[in-house]
Amino acid sequence: MPFRLFDPAAHRRAQENASKIRWEPLAQRKAPPSLTSHREAASSYVASEELTSAVNAALHLCAPLLLTGEPGTGKTQVAYHLAWYWDVPLFSLDVRSTTTAADLLYEFDTVAYFRESNGPQKPGERCDRRKFIRRGPLWQALDSVNRGTPAIVLLDEIDKAQRDFPNDILTALDQSRFAVPEWDEAGPDGQRVEGKTVERSPGTAPPIVIITSNSERRLPEAFLRRCVFHHIAFTEELVRDAVAAHRKEFAALSEAQVTLAVERFFELRTRSLRKKPATAELLAWLIVLAAQNSPQTAANLSERLGGTLDALPELSVLVKDHDDLTQLR
Repeated sequence: MPFRLFDPAAHRRAQENASKIRWEPLAQRKAPPSLTSHREAASSYVASEELTSAVNAALHLCAPLLLTGEPGTGKTQVAYHLAWYWDVPLFSLDVRSTTTAADLLYEFDTVAYFRESNGPQKPGERCDRRKFIRRGPLWQALDSVNRGTPAIVLLDEIDKAQRDFPNDILTALDQSRFAVPEWDEAGPDGQRVEGKTVERSPGTAPPIVIITSNSERRLPEAFLRRCVFHHIAFTEELVRDAVAAHRKEFAALSEAQVTLAVERFFELRTRSLRKKPATAELLAWLIVLAAQNSPQTAANLSERLGGTLDALPELSVLVKDHDDLTQLR
């Protein structure tokens, strides 16, 4: 599939020949798996010795693993890599500013319940509150471990939540146990039982909990005490391991071109940029360069890679801030 799907010059030529640009190639696009799917890229992740030690410590202590590091260093990918490694289910919560502890546990649709409970019902019929409960990531993970299958819970970017959120989830994570007061079911004696406790069965191991943070906000001390901590530092080794793991996705580039591109990437990071490119940007850049490379254009691409930083090909994939672009130029 050609790289230049949007080509105004080709469109003008088509108009001159009274023809139209067909959209079929546009519909055949496929995004690179390493950039769009953590699950697809899980097998390519390379864990450092320090990260491996931190994972094993967290497993041994049955404690959450808190991962920090600048965006693009692969914090989220760790959870998906572990799920791939053991072939176990992963249940994730993408934390936002509005996220509460309830989102980790369960959600009760109060509006839908109120609508149905106040609607027409058969004599003696009672509205079943259980069907308005949506199980959250921790509940789903506890169901899995109680069935005998380990599970992973991912809390992604916890620092985006309100300040009280980490402390609000401490007890549920520590004890693998929480109450669901909205639960309503018939007991063994036929009487209605209101409320339910979701908990881990005795003798079973708790879910594996992976928590990521971009360090935008300091987390409470009580929360930090219960975690095993690891900071994923941005190093040359981290980058080169990632490039080697994803090499097949930019196979059209020669080794010399990849080496030169990586060198220019590190040179960019030495500049005082507001938003330094990270591993994710580098992989995306290499994939774009490979899509344009051919025996006819290889010499030109290598020449452009060796030029000034502001003239690097497809610079917009690497640099995401207008002031940074201005500074480079």
